[in-house]
Amino acid sequence: MNKSLKVLFTYNGIFVFASYLLGSLYAIFAENITKDVFLVSITVSTLFVSTTIFTYLISKYGDRVKEKEYLLLGSYLVRAVTWFCFAFAKNIQAIIILQFLMGIGVSLGDSSWSAMFAEHLDENKHINEYATWHLISTILGAVSTLIGGLIVKNFGFSLLFFIMSALAAISFFGILLKPRKLL
Repeated sequence: MNKSLKVLFTYNGIFVFASYLLGSLYAIFAENITKDVFLVSITVSTLFVSTTIFTYLISKYGDRVKEKEYLLLGSYLVRAVTWFCFAFAKNIQAIIILQFLMGIGVSLGDSSWSAMFAEHLDENKHINEYATWHLISTILGAVSTLIGGLIVKNFGFSLLFFIMSALAAISFFGILLKPRKLL
């Protein structure tokens, strides 16, 4: 595996670990804000609608961005700030706004990550490298979901969101401080 993919795997791995900390616990978090299950569904739907709108815009204009890592950086930053704000959200309106912002972060990150990953695949190793990333992300998902549950059980959601935000910031600075030619 080439050095560029190792860097992408490392920092996106940190980010994926952060995002999976919340995992299925999101429903419990949102239900603590409102006991209305339908409102919880609206918050998740807001994420998907926002992601769809902004992914469409990325599909139209994203290739105009010469340095794709800036889109990925934007994604990490938006999600770091949004997760930080989740720690202070006290009503369903705030959650809906944050989910809308999260959709912007998702749309920036998913497309740019995939584009950067595809650009750095080694010849004749595409399946191996995609499978390697899939293995990494599923292992991270299994481990971080359990850790997230332990954090919430012992310390609450606020600490979980602060940790998620800090890990996203590490990913942001890790990519930001790498030489552009590497990415």
